[in-house]
Parts: sequence; structure tokens; C-alpha cells
Amino acid sequence: MKTPFQSPAVSEKFTSYPPAARRSLLELRELVFETARSLPEVGEIEETLKWGEPAYLTRNGAGSTIRMDWKPKSPDQCALYFHCRTGLVERFRDSFSGVLSFEKNRAIVFPIGSDVPKGVLRECIAASLTYHLGKRRNA
Repeated sequence: MKTPFQSPAVSEKFTSYPPAARRSLLELRELVFETARSLPEVGEIEETLKWGEPAYLTRNGAGSTIRMDWKPKSPDQCALYFHCRTGLVERFRDSFSGVLSFEKNRAIVFPIGSDVPKGVLRECIAASLTYHLGKRRNA
């Protein structure tokens, strides 16, 4: 099931990507929405642009924003970006360094057209979408 775009600006952004990058990013986008739908505590996802990049955040404040993008300076890859101060990417690196590739403390990067490890990515996306819930439980 393809999730309809919530914003014409986000739809236009996806249209602006080269075809191969667009296909990869649309697959990641759908994975974000599928993961969110599987987590009732996350609630509704807002899709918008942040810094000119498609961004996904929980309307109820349960999670930390996820962004995704393709950049001309790295034309063979796309990325999922996470807030660099959450420690999420470090956690993902500790758990999935043999499966995923990372960019500093802010992104998981993927070769365009590659088969993404959906199960592992669902775990990473879920961790971001529920990030603040975990903090509240530990407070």
C-alpha cells in the first residue's frame, strides 16, 4: 500500500530526485509509515520538509524526527537522518555495524537500488519514533 503524500511540497521534492534515488527513497518512506502504523503509541505521523528534506515526526511527541534525502555530492547513495544528539545512530552502529553503513553520528546510508534490510531498518525507525517514550519511562 502506497501512503498518499500529506504535502504537495514533499511530493514535489520526491519528484525532483533522479528516478533510481526516488525509487529507493519511496521504499524508505513507505517503511517509515508501515513501522509507525505497527506502533499504536506513536500515533499519527506528520510528513513535512525540514531543511529542504522529507521529514517524519510524531504529532504526539513520542519520537524524534527522521529525515531522508539524496544529495548530488553522493549520487550513488541515499540516507536516513536521525537527530545527532539522541545517540540513536551510535546505538544502531553498536547493534548493526555488520549490516548497515553509517555517516558520522547522524545517518544510515544506503547504496541506491540495493535491497535494504527491512527488518533491521524497522527496528531503527521504531527506536526513533518512540525515542521520547523511552526517556519518559526512565525519568
